[in-house]
Amino acid sequence: MSTRTSDPARARATTARALALAAVVLAAMPASARPLFGRKLPPEDYAASRPAPPMVPVVATGAIFQADQGYAALYEGWRAKKVGDPLTIVLVERTSASKSAGSKLDSTGGFSITPPSAGPLSFDPNMAKLSGGRNFNGGGSADQTNALSGELSVTVAEVYPNGTMLVQGQKRVTLNRGDEFVAIKGVVRSADVDINNRVPSTRVADARISYTGKGDVARASRQGWLSRFFQVVSPF
Repeated sequence: MSTRTSDPARARATTARALALAAVVLAAMPASARPLFGRKLPPEDYAASRPAPPMVPVVATGAIFQADQGYAALYEGWRAKKVGDPLTIVLVERTSASKSAGSKLDSTGGFSITPPSAGPLSFDPNMAKLSGGRNFNGGGSADQTNALSGELSVTVAEVYPNGTMLVQGQKRVTLNRGDEFVAIKGVVRSADVDINNRVPSTRVADARISYTGKGDVARASRQGWLSRFFQVVSPF
């Protein structure tokens, strides 16, 4: 009977140890190698969009003017307006944030009585004194400033009925010690595109801007897997 009751407990203990080991191994793995579950999201798509093929075949009419050969009206210019058209995003991102908090707590209390100096009820007065106190003093502050400037050419991925456009694109710069990636994705209004086919990043709605890199410099700025492992298992 004791063997039967211990088997389920042993199985549960083995399962718990396996899950704990899997969690530790998962935490030590790089983010790019983790499986897709929990809060892990698939990589964002920043691929360039290609122009849509014509709905009807082009018929050769013999005329010099052909509307399908990059025609743009005089009042529109060469602003991006169709899927696959490129435009330039001017990065003018500047953010600054600060936060501070503090708290202080202090309280004291005491109790004492004066016993009779003679008789059977007399005792040392120091034994009838009680006192206590507590105090707490805490504070914290945080400051963060970010700036990103430059230019990035993207393509129109989708055109919505209200005239807004979904744009996306990325730039890859290969240096002698690694690669740098600048990517952006968001929604812009056709009215915000100027005559030079440019739009500031502050005019991009639902903007997703990322500036990452890989190589020797990027690896040197990251913690090793053993350090990340001890941070996961440390209770402090």
